[in-house]
Amino acid sequence: MTNNDIFRRLRYAFDLKDTAIVTIFKLADVEVSQEQVTAWLKKDDDEAFKSMRDKDLAGFLNGFISYKRGKLEGPAPTPESKLTNNQVFQKLRIALNLQAEDILALFKSEGLPLSSHELSAFFRKPSHKNYRECKDQVLRTFLMGLQHQHRPTPPAS
Repeated sequence: MTNNDIFRRLRYAFDLKDTAIVTIFKLADVEVSQEQVTAWLKKDDDEAFKSMRDKDLAGFLNGFISYKRGKLEGPAPTPESKLTNNQVFQKLRIALNLQAEDILALFKSEGLPLSSHELSAFFRKPSHKNYRECKDQVLRTFLMGLQHQHRPTPPAS
């Protein structure tokens, strides 16, 4: 998954307006313009599309943690210059204060049942022998589950 794709999915799932997104970046002490946000949200084939760097997405996710849980005292964490799916998954788990049972239920509702051992492997340090890389499909399923949880589709009439 591209950073822009993750960013678009989060924006849609949580119904974030461009002004709210700029505010979220400010919570992480990252300055972005509304024009930058708009360019990141464009489709890949649009002329105005701009690719989102790992550092930009990390800044957004750090701000999202503060947005959802409240800003901590002191300086904001420095955004990572290299971001993995595991780190994105971990930051979203922290921001949404999700417990293992919540995440497992979310995956099950999306048709991808995981065991608690498989889930915990995603949150281990890369040097740990039971560390498991979070593949794009797992992250995509997690984001879809969040979307269905926070923006359920209205019943067909």
